[in-house]
Parts: sequence; C-alpha cells; structure tokens
Amino acid sequence: MFRDYLQLHFIVLLWGFTAILGRLIHVPSSELVLYRTLLACLGLFALLLLRKETMLISKNAIIKIMFTGALISLHWILFFEAARVANVSVCLAGMATSSLWTAILEPFITKRPIKWYEVILGLIVILGLYIVFHFEFQYVEGLVMAIFSALLASIFSITNSKFALRYNHFTITFYEMIGAFLATVVMIPTYNILVNGNIGFQLLPNFKDWLYIGILAIVCTVYAYSVAVELMKRISAFAINLTVNLEPVYGILLAVLFFDEHNSMTKEFYFGTLIILLAVLIYPSIKKWDEKRKWVEEKL
Repeated sequence: MFRDYLQLHFIVLLWGFTAILGRLIHVPSSELVLYRTLLACLGLFALLLLRKETMLISKNAIIKIMFTGALISLHWILFFEAARVANVSVCLAGMATSSLWTAILEPFITKRPIKWYEVILGLIVILGLYIVFHFEFQYVEGLVMAIFSALLASIFSITNSKFALRYNHFTITFYEMIGAFLATVVMIPTYNILVNGNIGFQLLPNFKDWLYIGILAIVCTVYAYSVAVELMKRISAFAINLTVNLEPVYGILLAVLFFDEHNSMTKEFYFGTLIILLAVLIYPSIKKWDEKRKWVEEKL
C-alpha cells in the first residue's frame, strides 16, 4: 500500500508539472495542445493494442465522447495560456476552483440536491479568489483564463463520469484525445487570429520543445492516466480524489523551484491561495462525514 500511495503522489506531481512544461515549451498554446493530443492519441492506440482492449463502441457514443474531448482541448489551451499570460502559480490558483465548479454544476446536471457544506466551502473559495484578485490585479487576465479553464474541467469530469460507467477508461480517453485533436485543428486559426493576428502556425517545435511535448503527452498523459486507473483497483476513490486535490500545491511548489515565482508574488496571494486550497482539501473529508452520517441515520 505504501508503494501504491507513493505512485499516486508521483502521478499527481506529474499533473502539477504540466503547467511547468507549458512555460518551458516555446510554441503557442493551441499548437502545443495539438501536438500533445496527437502524441497522446498514438500512445493510447498503442496501449489499447498492447492490453488487447476493444475500441468498438457505438457511433453515437463516439460522437458524444469526442465532443467531450473538444472541451478538454479548450480547457488545455486556456490552462497553458493562463500560465504564460500570468504565471504558473496564478494559473494553478485559478485551477484549484474546479472542485467549486463541480459542486455548483453537478446538482443541476445530475439532478441531485445542493448540499449545505458545498455552499459554505464555495463562499470560502470566493473569499480566497477575492484576496488574490485584489492583491494580484496585474495577473487578472491569466487568473480569469484559469478559472474558466477550471469550469471546463469540471464539466468534463461530470460528463466523463457517465461514460466511465459504460465503457473502458482507455477507450474513452482514446476517443476524447481524437476529439481534442480535431477540435484543436479547428480552433488554431481562430486562436492565431485573436492572439497573433494571422492564421498560420507561428513556430514549429525545436528538438527541446519536442522532448518536453513528448514528456507532456506520454509521461504526464498516457502513463499517468494508465497508472491512475490501475491504482483505482487497490485505493479507494475517496483517497484518490483527496490526493488529486494536492495538484495545485505540488504545481505551485514546482513553480517556486523552477521559476522563483515566490519573489514576484505578494504574501496576500499565498494567503488567498491557501484559503482556496484548504477549502478544496477539506471538501472530501466533509463529504465523507456527511455520507457516513446519512448512512447511520438510515440504519437507525
């Protein structure tokens, strides 16, 4: 079990490292997502063949899953752009709101009642965001991008949970990466016109960029996801979700290590971010307590 938990934390560290790679790769965000999704498609195709998993599902399901992949594309483009417009720490502070968005949206999508503790924790997150906005206003554009990226990530996770009940995880991800790749191809001209003023590719990756993109696609996407699925067989969903919430923490620590971002951020930024992260980390524990309380009441 110790080895399993160590692997889990390593995977979360890899996911936190994606924002660092986004800063290190010198190609536009849309083209970075294009290369990442293309390599991820190829890697997942090889993985499916190796594991002898089926890729045959209904056309209707493929279309729905690929549409969900389009959300991933836009989520990743905004994520990488936020890390560049602001910095990695601000980007990950915004991304930490994904749990808040899920708590808000899930009752409407799944038709379940809104829970009192989700409202309270949501207000706490808003307080943390207010502090960050107030003291780091120069990064407001990047923070807004990151928050919207977190919104898309929460929609994706809610939608994806329905697919996971019916289809193999790797098959779902394979078609999502195809959808993300195709959506990125469509979005690149629009992105380049808005950001760079022309339609064409801005910069082809050099050798170092390809190396980082390979790490991003194969290590941080295909490898990390496959190991995470394997760990789900032995570690509870609660423990996994609790650990995944540490992704912004690991990412911000890596940003301090790689870019010395602590020298450019105010103390108030870290105070506001700490409030957001505490709300995110407390949420699974309160949810677990509430579920146990209801179970006891039903038994009585």
